[in-house]
Amino acid sequence: MTLTYYGHACFLLEAGGSKVLFDPFIRPNPLAKDVDVDAIAADYILITHGHGDHVADAEEIGKRTGAQVVAIAEIAHWFEQKGLKTVGMNLGGTLQLPFGSVTMVAAAHSSSLPDGSYGGVAAGYIVKAEGKTFYFAGDTALTYDMKLIGERYTLDLAILPIGDHYTMGIDDALVAADWTGASKVIGMHFDTFPPIAINHDEARAKATAAGKELVLLSVGETTSL
Repeated sequence: MTLTYYGHACFLLEAGGSKVLFDPFIRPNPLAKDVDVDAIAADYILITHGHGDHVADAEEIGKRTGAQVVAIAEIAHWFEQKGLKTVGMNLGGTLQLPFGSVTMVAAAHSSSLPDGSYGGVAAGYIVKAEGKTFYFAGDTALTYDMKLIGERYTLDLAILPIGDHYTMGIDDALVAADWTGASKVIGMHFDTFPPIAINHDEARAKATAAGKELVLLSVGETTSL
């Protein structure tokens, strides 16, 4: 099972014979200028909320690949009207897919679509695949609901926003890691825009002091899970 980082909050999970793309925002991201969007294959596109920096390439990739968009009901309906295959769900729901399962959990963030349409509420996902479980938080503040994740699941890792300003920063993300029971954190939603630029060395030092492993992938880098 592998995870490839395409910048910001966009990752490609390859597990159980499926390719699962999270929050595709590549072409408008200058840090991802070397990523060949046309070469990205996807069977599923999981979307956490409707902001442009999480859905910008979803329509293009979805139409080219025939991928099924999984999102909260309002976002799924918006993409269905654009001709994409979709599965709408909502907080607390679990979807069984060929590679495993995804459970939609709460996130503390706003959500609207690029044309101003209502995007439902923001969400994250608990993903189970190949005997492992991880938390893809989406854009979120630190919220006490994360304690429920730690009580309900045994996580192998958590993918958390660390850029601050629009989401949690590293300090709150490390609390979130504690509450969810994750000892390994893969950072996301950092460096893309000036307000979310971070000091990598400082973030890693804080994680080490908290007894956590913080992984900051380079754009285009692939890691095994």
